[in-house]
Amino acid sequence: MVRAARRRIACQCGVLCCLGLSVALLGAEESGGLIVEPVRDNIYLLAGAGANITVSAGDDGVIVVDAGGAQRSAEVIPTVQRLFGDVLSKRALGDRAAPIRFRLRYILTTSGLPEHAGGIAAVAASQPVVVAHENVLGRLSDEGVPTAGLPTLTYFGSIMKVSQWLNGEGIELLHLPAAITDGDSVVHFRRADVISTGAIFDITQYPSIDLAKGGSIQGEVAALNRLLDLVVADAGSEGGTLIVPAHGRICDVAELSNYRNMITIVRDRVEDMVKKKMTLAQIKSAKPTEDWDARFGRNPKWTPDMFVEAVYGSLVKGDGGASK
Repeated sequence: MVRAARRRIACQCGVLCCLGLSVALLGAEESGGLIVEPVRDNIYLLAGAGANITVSAGDDGVIVVDAGGAQRSAEVIPTVQRLFGDVLSKRALGDRAAPIRFRLRYILTTSGLPEHAGGIAAVAASQPVVVAHENVLGRLSDEGVPTAGLPTLTYFGSIMKVSQWLNGEGIELLHLPAAITDGDSVVHFRRADVISTGAIFDITQYPSIDLAKGGSIQGEVAALNRLLDLVVADAGSEGGTLIVPAHGRICDVAELSNYRNMITIVRDRVEDMVKKKMTLAQIKSAKPTEDWDARFGRNPKWTPDMFVEAVYGSLVKGDGGASK
């Protein structure tokens, strides 16, 4: 009973900390500043450069998940260098003859969307290995992105393991197909048990499904279910595996589960209306997302109507007789 009470207190404190962190992270994005927050062990969250960037910093150098957008990409490397210096300064040099020099080893890219991949050219100036699913390389090449902004190593299966143990971590990229796009990956830091989800999970808005780039509502739900298969809760569906979403605060199993449930309910509502031969205009008027619009519908660049249009378009794709 004492242990359970301690866990409840820890969870309550964690919720309060997360609420404060969420405000800080969203404020950083709105003001254009970059801030760094610890996640677990040697894993950190860097916010304010577009989409969230996950950073692993340690004796083996630095690995980042995503490079952020192009707008503030010039600030990413100096910020990461300061973080690297802070991390190494807290460790005894031991038998090392000299301090370890900063080295960016990998940029692990979760998608080709501008907020995630737009900063590659600037962040990759030190020539790290830029990893992504091969569909990301294809999409960015088709868009005319210069060579400096393209992945240098791609994979085409369901999983890619970074070839060596880095900063005490086994690191995996998992391809979750046809979710936001056809090239989405999530990155799992196995020892720290931290997952960086890219655009698949975003606690500030509805998923920005891009039908033109191979995204789909069914793939998004499947991706969220796959993430739930990977995560492990500590107590009361909280704690345990930590999740870095596309935007906003660090999350856990409870928040991911609630998000999956919400997306599934919206999908089912729209699907039921499609079966009743309702038009897109009628479906939008019915407001199938209304229960959650106050929280997830505040982004003027991705409105509830735009999300409903993406869900509808995904469900009727290939059905030439669907009325709009």
